[in-house]
Amino acid sequence: MRRQLPGLSESLAQPRPTIPDGVFLVRLDCAQHRWHGQKPFYLLRLSILEPKEFAGASIVSRLYCTTKAMWKLGWFLRDFLYDPELLTKDEIDEHALRGLTGVVKISHTVVNGISLANLDGFAPASHWTELSPSVSPSLVAGTNRSRREGAAR
Repeated sequence: MRRQLPGLSESLAQPRPTIPDGVFLVRLDCAQHRWHGQKPFYLLRLSILEPKEFAGASIVSRLYCTTKAMWKLGWFLRDFLYDPELLTKDEIDEHALRGLTGVVKISHTVVNGISLANLDGFAPASHWTELSPSVSPSLVAGTNRSRREGAAR
């Protein structure tokens, strides 16, 4: 079966903005739990709200749900102001996650030729004004090293 999708060819012709390493104010558009052997994770799609030159671009990353990584998932949920009552019950409602806003610090790692976005830090959206001028994405962009490079040194 063939389906006509107006605008598909135009979307392929438009270059997608390259998102540098840095700090961004984002909105959580989608979160899906994925079971992957011994490393279950949440796949997250975040839309950038600030800085303006990247507004509307998406960051796709994952947060692992292993015992060792649960602290990072908890940090993310607290800083994005997820429902504290559900947190105390150890419950995550994927529908309640949509629309939450916060600040993320990202870096990129290349694994097998694919660039992956790492979520390195979080803060509540209310901290954006104090974080945005102090850590510019252009300043942070030159400081990233892949995990392999870091492990080799």
